[in-house]
Amino acid sequence: MIRILDKFRLTPAGSVADTQPHDVSAILPPARQEWGVADLTLDGIVLLDQQLAIVDANPRALGFLHTSLSALSGYSLWDAVSQDIASQHEEAAELALAVSDQYVFVAHESFENSWVEYTLRRCAAGYIVNLREAGPAQKYQRLLEDSKRYNQLIFEANPNVMWVFDRASLQIFAVNQAAIRFYGIARKTFMSLGMEALFPEGEGAELLHSLHTGKEGQSEMRLCRQKIRDGKEVLVELAWSQVKWDGHQAVLVSLADISDRHMADTVLKKSNAELQQTLLAQQAELKNVRHDLLTFTQAVSSDLQDSLHVAQGFATRLAEKYSPVLDDQGLHYVRRIQASISQLARLVDDLRTLAQLPLRTGTPEMVDLAPVCRTLLADLRKLDPDRDVTVELDGSLMLVGNRGLLTIALFCLLDNAWKFTAKKSEAWIKVGLLPGKLPGERVLMVADNGAGFDPVYSGNLFTAFQRLHSSADFPGNGLGLAIIKRVAQVHGGTVWAESADQMGASFFMSLPQALPANS
Repeated sequence: MIRILDKFRLTPAGSVADTQPHDVSAILPPARQEWGVADLTLDGIVLLDQQLAIVDANPRALGFLHTSLSALSGYSLWDAVSQDIASQHEEAAELALAVSDQYVFVAHESFENSWVEYTLRRCAAGYIVNLREAGPAQKYQRLLEDSKRYNQLIFEANPNVMWVFDRASLQIFAVNQAAIRFYGIARKTFMSLGMEALFPEGEGAELLHSLHTGKEGQSEMRLCRQKIRDGKEVLVELAWSQVKWDGHQAVLVSLADISDRHMADTVLKKSNAELQQTLLAQQAELKNVRHDLLTFTQAVSSDLQDSLHVAQGFATRLAEKYSPVLDDQGLHYVRRIQASISQLARLVDDLRTLAQLPLRTGTPEMVDLAPVCRTLLADLRKLDPDRDVTVELDGSLMLVGNRGLLTIALFCLLDNAWKFTAKKSEAWIKVGLLPGKLPGERVLMVADNGAGFDPVYSGNLFTAFQRLHSSADFPGNGLGLAIIKRVAQVHGGTVWAESADQMGASFFMSLPQALPANS
């Protein structure tokens, strides 16, 4: 802090200062003359040290601040003004005084409902604060200047690279610190350049052409290159806008370096292209594998069916012609042969159905499965006429889907329920439709009071050849539920099952219900 060596204060109004208002050398000791305030003697004057602490003030300044010198001495200037003024101008003053020797602002003094202009100036020993009343015209002028100053500070502190050039001469006359760092050019050198110097040959002309053909206030963004230190060129995203700047018809240029992003995009595009090629190759390979599998399945099923048909014919002929000469053991063997042939034939049919399902999508249509369900149940009763099963069936089972695939899935569900209720004296099967969890979704439900299953293993139910019961208790090949799942997937739906303490089971198949646009 600067020490005041004597107690001489600035002369109040009516003293020597009033007779010689523009010459303070006679009333200021040498220590005070160093502050350089000779041209401000008619105003309030506050003397600050290098840390902006108050060391002296004249009566006019104390009147503006509504306090005494003893109460202010040693305190910061911002402690002497209102909190609103301090919060609004303290940081701005610090930034301004870091790059220039003066900061001016106009503030409203609520104590007297007046406006006061503050001028902070740097001097050898610290700072001088000049306070004067600001009338309405001065107030608005100062506010305008403050606004310009704030804009300049914002421009200077903006992290984006920004520079301004004159539209007529193309001379650069403003540049911010971010631009100096980006281009690696000193500010003084920068301000001597024309805008074309920053562009590779030819690219600056495109921008100028856009300026001449564009309208006042028009802005534009484009990708281009810029020349930085050592002649290196970088790719940037450049935006420009025509503005008025300190009386110039100017162009404000802002840009962002996208070299790294461009490189990353290039690498990403290359990776995507390679991934696309790999995906196409894998899709082609998968298509070939599916074709080979389908061909194999068809060939094997056809050959097996022919062989099974012949074996079944001979077994039937053997049972019919030679049963009188066969003992009970021989007849048992014949029946076992016939049962095994039937089971194998059913397995071949189910395998072929499972393999061909993705090829049988067809066109979705509105289908009522209630008549289909009654027909399938009637067929099951014919195969097992001694069974007494109660069926609860909704009057209508309207669903959108492929009729053939839905019929296959419904048969598998009913056959599964019929099979697992075989040991129930009072068996029942329920078939109905439920609302889905998603909008426009319906759920087909088939429930029974049969053997059920352990919920722990519910995740294995819809996997091919997975069985939770012995084939000796409930015959089957483990493909029925896998077929149901495949039908649901072809329709864009899902399947699941529920069972409580192995007392019955409920199977659900959700199906989206959107019809094609041309239906």
